[in-house]
Amino acid sequence: MTAEKKMTAQAKIREKILASVREYYNSAFAAKNKFIPGDKINYGGRFFDETELINLVDASLDFWLTTGRYCSEFESSFTDFLGVKYCSLTNSGSSANLLAFMALTSAKLGERRIRKGDEVITVAAGFPTTVAPIIQYGAVPVFVDVTLPEYNIDVSMLEKAYSKKTKAVMVAHTLGNPFDLQTVKSFCDEYNLWLIEDNCDALGSKYYINGAWKYTGTIGDIGTSSFYPPHHMTMGEGGAVYTDNPQLHRIVNSFRDWGRDCWCASGHDDTCQNRFSQQFADLPLGYDHKYVYSHFGYNLKVTEMQAAIGCAQLKKLPSFIKRRKENWQFLRGHLSDLDKYFILPEASQNSEPSWFGFLITVRESASFSRNEIVAYLEEHNIQTRMLFAGNLIKHPCFDEMRGNNELYRVVGSLDNTDRIMEQTFWLGVYPGIDEIQLNFMLTAIRDFLKIN
Repeated sequence: MTAEKKMTAQAKIREKILASVREYYNSAFAAKNKFIPGDKINYGGRFFDETELINLVDASLDFWLTTGRYCSEFESSFTDFLGVKYCSLTNSGSSANLLAFMALTSAKLGERRIRKGDEVITVAAGFPTTVAPIIQYGAVPVFVDVTLPEYNIDVSMLEKAYSKKTKAVMVAHTLGNPFDLQTVKSFCDEYNLWLIEDNCDALGSKYYINGAWKYTGTIGDIGTSSFYPPHHMTMGEGGAVYTDNPQLHRIVNSFRDWGRDCWCASGHDDTCQNRFSQQFADLPLGYDHKYVYSHFGYNLKVTEMQAAIGCAQLKKLPSFIKRRKENWQFLRGHLSDLDKYFILPEASQNSEPSWFGFLITVRESASFSRNEIVAYLEEHNIQTRMLFAGNLIKHPCFDEMRGNNELYRVVGSLDNTDRIMEQTFWLGVYPGIDEIQLNFMLTAIRDFLKIN
């Protein structure tokens, strides 16, 4: 059999396999049972069709298990969607935050690099992996409070938090609601600070700045995303780091790819045509550039199979964002008369949020607690979630650090942060929730209020 005939035969077999995958999807996943009160309403989860399964199997048939054609396709398409120049896929949103921060510690950045003992302004009311890289490296997180009902960094505290050691601001857009980027960006520009946008909960959110609407994650120096199943789109696991800065992009890729200095794509050699002709540090002249390390890095790459799922999901992302906004608005509109019981969420000024969830804070004057209404909703199979850590510095991970101003600082009070820890929860708005389920959620909330 000639090579051409062999390829044709393989293509036909592949076509049959993928047709069977489509048939399997229709049998296993396509039929959605009608919601019956008492069925579980998840706060988030996978939302997919046969395309994701077909891509997944297609990638597996190549058996190119590390980064390859689907990874390249995703990175290119994702930069087009966001309007940025560079994207680096990684294996999780947590890794994306790690890479974004570690990139700023590179000696290649000269005097702007973050060194051990330097300070990074952030908040305690969020997810721990926004803060973990700062602490693990040996920099000092400086915590400030957040505002209600936006649940984002209180920008009035930025000047008070600043010191001569401050090198960066690293904060998240809380549950899709953009923080005050205009003020934070101006503050960072004034003091020549780095700005990392943790965009893991806000993919598709927009902010109006300098006369134009821009996607969050693209306004600071580096943005990050997560593709864990409950997020706006998924690869199962997965994340991304993106930037317009070519130097930062190169450094991110170095840390992601074992710390190597070489920038050849996986499976490629000698892209620069200088593989055996350069001098690095104390190595012999001409030492193989593929094994020259400019950083102490990691292997945090994504697999082809994950990226294949992501390529299918990315094409649906605009519809996912639209549905999240609609579900959030439906809940906001139908709960508006209950503001004597709850602090209801508000979009930040100059923003168009792509919501990750619907935040509710029980008022101090209410006759019930957050724990009581959460217990009632959970008993009725409505999933709820806390606003992640609530107040991170009160968790066991801070036991050996608590009160040590050399390891972290708190500026002002964290009154709203503590209030969130005590009285805030959120409900899902992901595309898998339909109007019938939303109405069931609303009815459950009102039934609870009648009891109390």
